[in-house]
Amino acid sequence: MKGPAGSVVTALEGLGVPYRVLVHDVPVNSLAEAAAARGVDIVDVVKTLVVRRGDDDYLLILVPGGRSLSWPKLRALLGISRMSMPPADEAFDATGFRRGTITPIGTTRTWPVIADVLLVSRPEITLGSGEHDVAIALPPMPLFEALAVTVADVTDPESLTAP
Repeated sequence: MKGPAGSVVTALEGLGVPYRVLVHDVPVNSLAEAAAARGVDIVDVVKTLVVRRGDDDYLLILVPGGRSLSWPKLRALLGISRMSMPPADEAFDATGFRRGTITPIGTTRTWPVIADVLLVSRPEITLGSGEHDVAIALPPMPLFEALAVTVADVTDPESLTAP
């Protein structure tokens, strides 16, 4: 496999983490479409968010599908009051991946990773691969152990509002 997904696969093999590569047959434009294309529950489609703590200081947050990052919970966990989501170009510079493809695996620089506690109980999760329409499926715990991921309650259910 070539390209960004190839570098993610190489990184996973170096870590000794079991994985499967999932290629979407059609482009996906929503969480529900991604879950359907991957044949998984929405909660198993994990978003990797880049959070800026300061100049050239980032965190990667793993958020289960159907959930959103809880800034108050993250602030309490880290004891930091000021954090933000960087612009897309800055997130790319920090990770080497474009938005919508970001993964904690094989980033250009190593950043701390925090995973929401709900992911621990999942038998398999899916993450970005560095490429659109390609995902990586893997059991969460071997990855979390290999990357020294901090597991904590850092999300809330996404609010669904009627149109």
